[in-house]
Amino acid sequence: MRACYEAGPTGYVLYWQLTQMKVRCEVIAPSLIPIKAGDRVKTDRRDAERRARCYRAGDLTPVWVRDAAHEVLRDLVRAREDARQDQTRARHRLGKFLLRHGCRPHEDIKRNWTRKHMTWIKSHVRFEFPALQTAFLDYVHEVERASERIERLDKALDDAIAGASPEIREVVAALQALRGVGKIVAASLVAEIGSFRRFSTLSQLMSYCGLVPSEHSSGSHVARGSITKTGNAHVRRLIVESAWAYQHKPWSRAWLEKRLQTLEPEIRQISWKAQWRLHTRYKKLTARGKNKPQVVAAIGRELLGFLWAIAVRVESRQADARHAA
Repeated sequence: MRACYEAGPTGYVLYWQLTQMKVRCEVIAPSLIPIKAGDRVKTDRRDAERRARCYRAGDLTPVWVRDAAHEVLRDLVRAREDARQDQTRARHRLGKFLLRHGCRPHEDIKRNWTRKHMTWIKSHVRFEFPALQTAFLDYVHEVERASERIERLDKALDDAIAGASPEIREVVAALQALRGVGKIVAASLVAEIGSFRRFSTLSQLMSYCGLVPSEHSSGSHVARGSITKTGNAHVRRLIVESAWAYQHKPWSRAWLEKRLQTLEPEIRQISWKAQWRLHTRYKKLTARGKNKPQVVAAIGRELLGFLWAIAVRVESRQADARHAA
């Protein structure tokens, strides 16, 4: 017996149950299911029959199913990402509320949402009407609660990484050798991608993240457009945010040297090579007149190659050690 179902909000619980029952099951990528253009009737029975025919013909593309360790880490990482988005919304609401009522900080406060800025908000902002004061205190409470939530999740993420398997810990530590990739980004990449070795070539990983250009070519005519933006949007956002760090000149600060001390010489060499290559690439593309979002997307695509090289090296060494044992 063979079975398949679409990836979606139901997760992988059904897959794990069927696998334990010795039933071969695969989770299918919904975006890669072939659809007839003239089919206008959709029912559960028709969908089931269509999936069964496509699955028997081999036209469906299965997705990689994470194990329990990667699934737990991914849920925690995404919970922190949701908390970060809620904090941004709470800050925007409070900032717009103060702006509507003409409350501006002193000139010596250069940046918003620092400790000095929050101290000024809580000590100098007052409203005459009780209703306005109640609304103001509620906005401040939401901002403080969001900050406490992120701190709590950061501590939980540190504990989760420390208690994870040695394979996950080594890959997370190795990925932090690259500039712009901290503990949060490294753990998020490992949780979202899982095993980097499942991509036999780098182009497959780039396509998975949606960082390759779209193409509509025919015959001798070649037309390429913007990036496809398919696949995992969380990974693509993390890669692009990390790529902004390479607009600056290569350097080696104390915190980066501390990360590199415990790593292999080959990984340290890859880290330094990435800084020089990506910064040089950034300067060349900007000199050609490309706008910054396009340049950063191109830098992120190459940064993904360095991440793949480091992770595959670590995972291959782990596989060789297990085989030797």
